[in-house]
Amino acid sequence: MNRTMEGLLYSESHEWVKVEGEIALIGITDFAQNALGDLSYVDMPEVDDEVSQGEEFGAVESVKAASDLISPVSGTVVEINGELEDNPELLNQDAFANWIIKVSISDKVELDALMDAKQYEEFCQNE
Repeated sequence: MNRTMEGLLYSESHEWVKVEGEIALIGITDFAQNALGDLSYVDMPEVDDEVSQGEEFGAVESVKAASDLISPVSGTVVEINGELEDNPELLNQDAFANWIIKVSISDKVELDALMDAKQYEEFCQNE
């Protein structure tokens, strides 16, 4: 059974968003890391890069597959999780404790397009 966390928002491409004021922490869900298996690499943007809702901002790779990371919000990257460069398996150990990027949100209205935990669980059951 895949875990979801209350209080986060979710995209159909299996990213989660935690909103802290004007900042969005973005990671991959437990469902995503389970589907990919043991992660071997995380490709992340640079600080100050612009990301757009629905557009690719990086990728995660495992022995089984590579998967694009799709930004659930638009904005400017303010921080990347450098620990993931050497330890991508942190996402397997706890997908919700390890964010990938932090983004300064340019349009909070975009958050309305995302799912809450209950909606995301229902979505995953149909995947």
